[in-house]
Amino acid sequence: MNIRKNIRVVRELVRLRFQNVMMFRLGFFGPFFVDGSLFLVQLLVFEAVYGNVEQIGGWGKGEMILYIGTFSLLNAVNMVVYFFGVIGIPGKIKSGEMDLYLTKTISPLLRLTFEKINPGSIPLIIMSVVIILYGASSAGVVWNLKVIVRYCFWVLLMQVLYYDMEVIIRSISFFVISTAKLERIEEAGIEICMQLPGTVYYGVYKLIFCVILPYGIMATIPVKSLIDECNAQVAVYGILLVLLFSVLTGLTWKKGIRHYNSASS
Repeated sequence: MNIRKNIRVVRELVRLRFQNVMMFRLGFFGPFFVDGSLFLVQLLVFEAVYGNVEQIGGWGKGEMILYIGTFSLLNAVNMVVYFFGVIGIPGKIKSGEMDLYLTKTISPLLRLTFEKINPGSIPLIIMSVVIILYGASSAGVVWNLKVIVRYCFWVLLMQVLYYDMEVIIRSISFFVISTAKLERIEEAGIEICMQLPGTVYYGVYKLIFCVILPYGIMATIPVKSLIDECNAQVAVYGILLVLLFSVLTGLTWKKGIRHYNSASS
């Protein structure tokens, strides 16, 4: 019953968001242009940096194109679905606006997640898929139903991990005055890992970017599943890490809600 109710709520939030965005056409076409331009710049940087490099972390150019496309896809879905809702959590905690979410009958995190869907970034998803297809062709990937399902499974799982990281970092606002420094660390980690796959990290860097801030595995494991490098050990590690961070997200959020004091109190 709660699942059906949540689905109806999410559907209504999406409908209202689309209705609101289309009232202001620049709000739709602005992100369309900005994200599209950003994507093209990323491709140009990729060509400039990796154009004359044969291998990076054991991966050739085809695998690296797949990696860039997959990370861009994860980031694009993030921008479309939940980014603009989740990043508002610290501000709502400080202003006391969180009170309005806690008084509703639905989960405050659910509403915060889906209330600011951004359709302007949808073209970035499309362009990312095009790059993935091009990279798969360059890497010699043979598409079939099993490969598609396996890849989609890992992309979905890593999208959950991406979401978990964003929520955890912003939920710390329940306990501290500012999370600005943490958010800068997050941005730096994403920027680094968007350019370098998890296969290049060793030692302390592997601990940081594949465990503590696991942005390094978010696109790496889906690509490994495409090129038949995702063995049982990698699969188990990826699944357990997502489960761990999902549990940590739930615990951090619930503890934060209990710790929350209204700005009006």
